[in-house]
Amino acid sequence: MKQIIFIIAFLFAKFMVAQKGNPAPSLPVIDEYFGNKIVDEYRNLENLKDLSTIKWMKSQTDYAISVINKIPNKKFYLNKRLEFDKRQGFAVSDLNITSNDKYFYLKRNAGEKSAKVYYRNGFNGKEEILYDPADFSSSIKSTTEKLKHQFTINLLSPSWDGSKLAISLTENGKEFSEVIVMDVGKKYIHPEIITNTDPSNIGGIRWLEDNSGFFYISYPTIDSSSKEYGKNTQSVLYKIGQNPQKLNVVFSNPHNPNLGIEKTAFPAVLAFNFDDKYYIGILVDSEDFRNTFIISKKNLLEGKKNWKPLYTKEDKVQNISLANDEIYFLSGYNSLNYKLCKTNTNNPNFTNPEVLVPEKQDEVITSYKITKDGVYFTRTKNGVEAKLYLYKDGKETNIETPFVAGNIYLEAKGKNFSDIWISCSGWANEEQRFKYDLQTNSFISENLTPIIEYPEFKDVVVEEITIKSYDGVEVPLSLIHNKNIKKDGNTPVLINGYGAFAESYYPYFSLSYLLWVNQGGMVVVPHVRGGGEKGEQWHIDGQKLKKSNSWKDLIACTEFLIAQHYTSPKKIALLGGSAGGILMGRAMTERPDLFAAIMIESGSLNTLRKEFSGGTGNTTVQEYGSVNDLEGFMALKEMDAYHHIEKGGKYPATLITVGINDPIVTPWISTKFAAKLLANNTSVNPVLLKIDYEGGHATSNSAVQRYANIGDLFAFAFWQLGHPDYQPKD
Repeated sequence: MKQIIFIIAFLFAKFMVAQKGNPAPSLPVIDEYFGNKIVDEYRNLENLKDLSTIKWMKSQTDYAISVINKIPNKKFYLNKRLEFDKRQGFAVSDLNITSNDKYFYLKRNAGEKSAKVYYRNGFNGKEEILYDPADFSSSIKSTTEKLKHQFTINLLSPSWDGSKLAISLTENGKEFSEVIVMDVGKKYIHPEIITNTDPSNIGGIRWLEDNSGFFYISYPTIDSSSKEYGKNTQSVLYKIGQNPQKLNVVFSNPHNPNLGIEKTAFPAVLAFNFDDKYYIGILVDSEDFRNTFIISKKNLLEGKKNWKPLYTKEDKVQNISLANDEIYFLSGYNSLNYKLCKTNTNNPNFTNPEVLVPEKQDEVITSYKITKDGVYFTRTKNGVEAKLYLYKDGKETNIETPFVAGNIYLEAKGKNFSDIWISCSGWANEEQRFKYDLQTNSFISENLTPIIEYPEFKDVVVEEITIKSYDGVEVPLSLIHNKNIKKDGNTPVLINGYGAFAESYYPYFSLSYLLWVNQGGMVVVPHVRGGGEKGEQWHIDGQKLKKSNSWKDLIACTEFLIAQHYTSPKKIALLGGSAGGILMGRAMTERPDLFAAIMIESGSLNTLRKEFSGGTGNTTVQEYGSVNDLEGFMALKEMDAYHHIEKGGKYPATLITVGINDPIVTPWISTKFAAKLLANNTSVNPVLLKIDYEGGHATSNSAVQRYANIGDLFAFAFWQLGHPDYQPKD
């Protein structure tokens, strides 16, 4: 890549009609890729330490808040969510069950800012509180400083016997964590604190079989602005009581130079059962399939480095598990919808394994759990119709769930136990958790969170349909609306989607969606190409040079809604985030006439610069492409919403939000997009940039702040779609 820098120190002289205030400072840069010259008008905004950039971002945030605060009924969503919290009483998350039936989980009572750690011995055991994250900052004497350092828990990991508990805490929405260890019986917190890690997102915490320590991934640098950020990460073996600053590296690029570990991969150590003979080493990146290694536990714990290759990306293995000498996995090898397979550690064969459950043409195998009685697994059709099965004695049996589920989540104790739980949910069905009894073929309700009634949503219905995209491909479409909806073109529609990294947008119980519907709206989820709803090919067809299928699918779904008279362009809002920013940003720039409002949270809106943004930028080339080759450059250029903003274009009302602590999609991406949109947009529609100075990647430090942020998005959308309750009077 050849780069020519033109330093033109000026400020644009005009103010935009849609917004008062100073335009962004601009120091354009021209990049040349394979003979193509690309002008980047706001490259200077990538320096988040520059005072003029800081000042402009703060002024835009202040302006956005002032505009949003003038919207009547702005606090409706926040107040309703707090009301629902009070009705429910409390909520439970991050449940962990040990093999000896000890339950560890997070619980947040109504009115509390964040969740605390709780414990019980067995499902019916007495509940007791173990840890309050507020205690983590208790050593800070100044009240003002305490308010600045608010911690929340983002991961719990009990040891195999439940005698110890690793607790991961994050500050002010940041991605990186500090990990502490508790002796559960005495509620004693060890003084050592592990830093420079992110176990809630990558690698987790994997305990040794004697419960004396664990593996985790350590980052050499956590400065997301550094060129070394996210490189040469390393799996570390930590023994309780040791100095966590003295890293005992067991799996990494520098530690294992013979393994060919890329600097941008995240080498993680996996352990599945306390009595396994082996550890699995997997190189985590953004691709579906990963290079993987194996080593005996004995050798690794003796300090040996003799990892052996187990399988490569070309073997197309997913979701590996061990059970004694057997390796279970999902295979995408000549199987786009996956098959459940088994091979052996002594002579592994991943391209010609024993096939337990073959591929099914119209359903995708999505998950499985090994138990003493067999292998339970789930299949999903179009990403929205989930079914439960048991593979036992060479046969697969469909198990009818307590209610029709859009999504099924499996929990199990492991290969030596019969215990299996399922959690079922849907767009209009609150998640419920059941324990399955194979002997009686029955389900027993075991909910840790109260299941409450929502009579106000009794008229909400869900339609799961498919529509033809621009090229005739059938795209699944979820419609959530009142049963008495009128097809008069006046329904406010919220379209939310993702379409990347093979992630399926599974149905889940969303009070946000239901509240939108109850205010006369309709929620639409297009399951566009790039996701995993229809198998691996569905993902491939929304990657790199084929990424345009994602937003063309969304556009086709939007045109369907208009043609069916559900709604009209002046009544449609888009909402997306992270990689979904590509979907929403390009739909907006390609067809601005179709939408009235766009809301993008921490969106990937400047993909030509993603490789240079730190964080996950170096791994996302596998999903998006790289500017270092012509095909990658062409793909990135086409999906880059920032570079598709046209001078003089008339764009919908736009609200861009981002957390200042976001290392995954750096805040300057959203900042550049907002600046260019403001400078080029000739419509009278507002363009707002709102930065959460205590937030991370679409995260906030408290439930109340999360509710408030979502409430701002909804209020903005209803304002722009003409809802009478949200129209400012002056």
